[in-house]
Amino acid sequence: MAHDNMTTEKFKQIQDRLIFKLLPTVRNSGFQTLRMDDIMKIMDISRATLYKYFPNKEDIFHKVTDGYVQYIEEMSTELPKEETRYATQFQQIFEQSVSLALLITDDFLKELQITYPLMYKKLWETIQIREKQLLNFYNEGVQKGIFNEVNGRLLILQDKMLFSMLDLKYLMKNHWTIEQVLLDFYKLRKIQLFKPEMLSTVDDSLILPRVEYLTQKISNILL
Repeated sequence: MAHDNMTTEKFKQIQDRLIFKLLPTVRNSGFQTLRMDDIMKIMDISRATLYKYFPNKEDIFHKVTDGYVQYIEEMSTELPKEETRYATQFQQIFEQSVSLALLITDDFLKELQITYPLMYKKLWETIQIREKQLLNFYNEGVQKGIFNEVNGRLLILQDKMLFSMLDLKYLMKNHWTIEQVLLDFYKLRKIQLFKPEMLSTVDDSLILPRVEYLTQKISNILL
């Protein structure tokens, strides 16, 4: 269906762009206290434009949550069968973990659970499915002799540290840049996961442009 002679795809692209403007505020201050007037100012659009793309606040929150669910589900559920594919999957997981740690905070989940329990249930179940897939991936890598014998649940818990590390006050206090945090965390995870003789299967040059992209994305949200 078209929206005022606009294609559905174009309409959704504009919605996504407007929601992205809202993410820093949602991350730092939550969603519950936001009014439509506040959202209008943050998105830098008129009231008429806001209601053209979002009929109400709940619709915005639904789209934010559905966007997170879709992003998580886009991760391939198939385990790699070749050694080099373990390295590729590892890098994909790293990138996704950074994005999730940045956007899906504990405060966001608590607020979602209280305000929109059905949306919370949908997102939480998707997160649990992803964590199960990660554990299968780590266990398979250990069985194949590619990964060290590490507890996959500890690796998942480590991902949650990224939220604390990607905090402006923390970065400034420790004289750490966003890019350096990401590179150091990537190197740490690689050494933890891959056996010494398998480290050569990981092409670090492939992650550098992704780190650059993530750095810009995080900067846009934090700054």
